[in-house]
Amino acid sequence: MYKILVTDDEEKIRELIGKYAKFEGHAVDFAVDGMDAVEKCKTNTYDILIMDIMMPNLDGFSACREIRKTSDVPILMLSARGEEYDKINGFELGIDDYVVKPFSPKELMLRVDAILKRTKKGTATGGAAPAADVYRCEGLSVNFTARRVHIDGKEIALSPKEYDLLFYMIRNKDIALSREQLISKVWGYDFFGGDRTLDTHIKLLRKSLGAYSRFIVTLRGVGYRYSDEN
Repeated sequence: MYKILVTDDEEKIRELIGKYAKFEGHAVDFAVDGMDAVEKCKTNTYDILIMDIMMPNLDGFSACREIRKTSDVPILMLSARGEEYDKINGFELGIDDYVVKPFSPKELMLRVDAILKRTKKGTATGGAAPAADVYRCEGLSVNFTARRVHIDGKEIALSPKEYDLLFYMIRNKDIALSREQLISKVWGYDFFGGDRTLDTHIKLLRKSLGAYSRFIVTLRGVGYRYSDEN
């Protein structure tokens, strides 16, 4: 059982999602707007947030920005609009998935389950801290153990999926990785998104890496390759 916070200013949407989430055996809290969600996240621990974008008092993007200052809890965004700008803005803020209204409650819960399966893998079980696993090339330093990335000595902040994508590509450097392979390994076989989601994250990751974005090579008609020798 997982604990879910559903944030939407429409009561019917909250009730619909809550009904399906409880049917799946999850515990559910509700927030009526972004401000309410931020306050609830300060005093409660959730496994995932389902949050609408267009809300009074504090919109979903602003609420996500505030929550991300102190938490990396998975976030699934809801929106009545499907513009690419909204999706890119959400992914830049570190959301894990994006669903356009109207949606199928069953599909929504499958997306929630897929996110939870991915994010709950490899949970620490205690004991001695593992030795740091670090990759370095020129001014780029990636600490896999601590999930920290530094460029020329300065730490940069990446979204959860940007970390996962970069780490997987570095682990498989100099190997041609198809779009299908990257999606299945980073998002999971049951991910409902497509190539556009991957390409958007690659674009954001390159932007974050700055001068070292050249390490991510586009393979036309195939996918991408990480190579630090170009």
